[in-house]
Amino acid sequence: MVRERDGVHVPQGEPPRVFESHGEAAGVPWHPELQPRREPCWNRVMIRYCDGASFAGEGYDAGSRVYFRGQRIFNAAIQHLLSIGMNSADQVLLAGGSAGGLSAILHCDQFGAFFAGRSTTVKCLADAGLFLDAVDVAGGHTLKSYFGGVVATHGAAQTLPRSCTGHLDATSCFFPQNIIGSIKTPIFLLNAAYDTWQIHESLAPDVADHGGAWRACKSNRLACNASQMKVLQAFREQMVGIVQGAFSRSKGNGFFINSCFTHGQSKVPATWNAYGSPTIHNKSIAKSVSDWYFGRAEVRAIDCPYPCDHTCHNDI
Repeated sequence: MVRERDGVHVPQGEPPRVFESHGEAAGVPWHPELQPRREPCWNRVMIRYCDGASFAGEGYDAGSRVYFRGQRIFNAAIQHLLSIGMNSADQVLLAGGSAGGLSAILHCDQFGAFFAGRSTTVKCLADAGLFLDAVDVAGGHTLKSYFGGVVATHGAAQTLPRSCTGHLDATSCFFPQNIIGSIKTPIFLLNAAYDTWQIHESLAPDVADHGGAWRACKSNRLACNASQMKVLQAFREQMVGIVQGAFSRSKGNGFFINSCFTHGQSKVPATWNAYGSPTIHNKSIAKSVSDWYFGRAEVRAIDCPYPCDHTCHNDI
């Protein structure tokens, strides 16, 4: 986002601000599980989230003279990386968490198009990016209303996948459930079935929780009563149903949906690959993503419902 009156701009020819790393940093931790056994030379770049719309903005507010340029930032960053060597990469992975996970979903095919005509292996990883259009505890659609404001403010309608906007409204197309089935580039969905951000902000937000009946449950899962747990299990079932739908029909896709109360599991070793990290069928997240990326195994892991998983690192 750039304000004209602030005089903030990026001069032509100046590369976008990205961070390159060969070691630990925010994002997918660097670990041998995510590199092929014979090709240890990988580079990692973190593009800081900065636009407020998962790099999908392409709007302008004439009244305040504010530009929303998330899509252009994404394009500029990728083009810069291509210019300094990524164009010769044999394997690439676009990964993101939370809003970045949503961005990885929205831009997966766009990212793949940058490598069209090349033999590059291109795949995407979305961690905690599977935001659902869920009915909140008051019967409304709090998150859809919020996303509607984001899409309208940022002018994101024109950048969203046309495979979706051709038959659904733009706000609906900001929800992964309406686009993951048509993504052509292989993508891996990593998500907690009881996503704590969505429980707090979409399923039982304060505006829908009249009287604060959900306050204790949102702070401690052990405080959830039977009726609240029924709502949480229905949320999990909605997520599982979406993943097992059209998305699962593409053999190149993979997923790891565990029954944990958390939001984001790829950022730190404790939940990615450390001893005692979350597993499904005794396989860690890092091993699952690695097996999927390098084609060693098909990975379509869905956990049994809470409370059966004792490997979770729960936030509440």
